[in-house]
Amino acid sequence: MDHIKYLKCMICGKTYQPDEVKYVCPDHGNEGILDVVYDYEVIARRLSPASLAENSDPTIWRYKPLLPVEPNAEVPPLTVGGTPLYETPRLAEHLGLKSVWVKDDGRQPTASFKDRASAIAIVKAREAGAEIVTTASTGNAAAALSGLAASIDQPNVIFVPASAPQAKIAQLLTFGSTVMLVDGTYDDAFELCMEAADAFGWYNRNTGYNPYMSEGKKTVSFEICEQLDWDAPDVIFVSVGDGCIIGGVYKGLYDLLQLGWIDHMPRIIGVQAEGSNFLAEAWEKGEDVLTKPPIDAHTVADSISAGLPRDRLKAMRAVRESKGAFVTVGDDEILTAIPELAQKTGVFAEPAGATAYAGLRKAVEQGLVSAEDRIVVINTGSGLKDVASAMKAAEMTGAKPYRIPPTLKVVREALGA
Repeated sequence: MDHIKYLKCMICGKTYQPDEVKYVCPDHGNEGILDVVYDYEVIARRLSPASLAENSDPTIWRYKPLLPVEPNAEVPPLTVGGTPLYETPRLAEHLGLKSVWVKDDGRQPTASFKDRASAIAIVKAREAGAEIVTTASTGNAAAALSGLAASIDQPNVIFVPASAPQAKIAQLLTFGSTVMLVDGTYDDAFELCMEAADAFGWYNRNTGYNPYMSEGKKTVSFEICEQLDWDAPDVIFVSVGDGCIIGGVYKGLYDLLQLGWIDHMPRIIGVQAEGSNFLAEAWEKGEDVLTKPPIDAHTVADSISAGLPRDRLKAMRAVRESKGAFVTVGDDEILTAIPELAQKTGVFAEPAGATAYAGLRKAVEQGLVSAEDRIVVINTGSGLKDVASAMKAAEMTGAKPYRIPPTLKVVREALGA
C-alpha cells in the first residue's frame, strides 16, 4: 500500500509502518490509537473528481485509492455507501435557515452508518487471514459487522449489552452471528470483547482501537462533498458516542483539503445526549480526555451511550481543528426530534440519528449557526432500529391511531373530530 506513508500515534506522535503494529502504539497500551497518514501525491495520480464523475460504482469502493486497502482487494458484495443527501427546504424554513441537507445513512444495508467501518473491517480481517472477527457494540456496529460478515460467510462473535434494542439483537441472530449478551454496560461489553480478542487471536473491529475504522467512516464526507459538487458545506452536525464517526467525518474532510478538492474545512458540531456527555463536558471545561474518568452514561439514544468514549482523541481533534463545538440535548429533545425530522423530510431516524437534528435545533437557539450557513445533518440510523422509542416519540406529540369498526360512517366521524 504505497499510498500510506505511516500510522501515527495520536498521543506521542511516533510513527509505524502498517506491518509493524497490529492496532495501537505499544508505548501506550490500548489507549495508543493510531492515525493513518496518506501520501496525497500518490493518491492524486490515481483519483480525481473527474475520474470519480466517470465511475458508475456508487459504493464506498469508488474511493478505494483513499482507503487503507490494496487496489485489488476483494470487497463484500453488499452496497455500502452511496446514501442519499436530501435538500430539505421545509426543514430549513422551519428553523429560519437558508440551506439544510440531511445525509440519510439509515439507507445502508443494515440500516446504519456503521456499515462503512465494518466493510473496511471485513477486508482488513481477510487481509490478516483472521478466522474470527469480533466487535463490541450497543447494537449498530454489531449488526453492521454481522450483516457484512454474513455476505461473505465470515464467522464472527459479537458482544452487546443485554439491554440493546430487540430489533438490533434480532439482526445479529438472523445474520447467524455468535452473540454474547453481556449483563452490563457497553463499556463492560467492550472490555470483555477486548479480552476475548486478545485471548483467542480474533480480528478486533472495535472503534477507538482499530485505526482503520475511522477510514471507513470518513467516506461519508467524501460523499457529502461530491454530492454538493465539491462545494463543501459550512457546518456538519453529527451525533457522538464513542467518537469514531465524528473523527471519521473530520478525517474525510481533511483528506479532501489536502487534495485540493474542497476549499475550506466545514465546522463540525458534535451532538451528545445530556446523559452521555463525556466529550461535551471535557470540551466545555478544557479537560484532558486521556485522564478524565469515565462517566455513568444513560440515554434513550443507546447508540451514543458511552461512559468512556474509545475514540475520544480523534473526536476532540475533529471539533478543535474544524473550529466546531459540542452541544448537548436532553432525551425529550431527542425523542421529539424523531417525528419532527420525519414530518419535515420523510427521513425516519433512530434516537441517535435524530440527536444530530436535535443538536441543530439547539445550535440555532444558541446562535452557533447563522441563517446563511449551508448545513448538513447526518442521520446515522433508521428509526426501525428502535421502534419502541419511535412510538414513545409519536405519543409525546399527541399522535395516535384511530381504532375503528370497518364502516365509512365512523371514518367520517373520526375525520371530523
